[in-house]
Amino acid sequence: MSSHHIVRDNQEPALIIANGEACSYELLSELMEWTPFVVVLDGALTRVLEREIRFDVWLGDFDSGNVVNFEEYPHLSHVEVIHTHDQDKTDLQKGIEFLIQRGFTAVNIIWATGKRFDHAMNNVFTLARYSNNMVINVLDSHSRIFVAPSGFKKWYPSGTSISLIPCGKCEGVVTENLVWNMKGATLELPYNTSSSNRVDQDGWVEVNFEKGHLLIMECFDHENN
Repeated sequence: MSSHHIVRDNQEPALIIANGEACSYELLSELMEWTPFVVVLDGALTRVLEREIRFDVWLGDFDSGNVVNFEEYPHLSHVEVIHTHDQDKTDLQKGIEFLIQRGFTAVNIIWATGKRFDHAMNNVFTLARYSNNMVINVLDSHSRIFVAPSGFKKWYPSGTSISLIPCGKCEGVVTENLVWNMKGATLELPYNTSSSNRVDQDGWVEVNFEKGHLLIMECFDHENN
């Protein structure tokens, strides 16, 4: 999996491992190679230990019932256990806030999609809540999802699948170099999105909007075919 899926912004991003569907070994290996600090959310612990994944923090409200003695894992003797009691926030939200408090400016999140659909939806739309505080990417074996700033500009090859999904309502959307461009459109869930759009020609794609939050989903199923 190519390195353009990873954000590097002044420092290497942290990594959060949630408890959804596991990603490919290739993506996990690449992220671990470039990640200095790994946070495992409560429910993912058992699977992380089974895969012998190195991590630095185990965090959550610990309602999963997982119990572990880290002294039995010499390579994990440094792990911090962070018990977060707040039931009004998800473990992913707590993990993001923990990293912001630690001074991280970017994070990649894996195992956040798939499995329970309510968890996956909440995880994806959580990105908008913290988009002013850090660069956040949700990655799985099929896509990369992030909140686009107005004025977003990136080079893509022709035919790249891109979906533009509003978080609620996003107004005044203008795009360039997509097959189905928009000129001042209003996107609003669940009525109007720009799902399964495509890059028209090799070159820069630009996205501007006047108001709201907009998710960009780069879809790369074809890379696994």
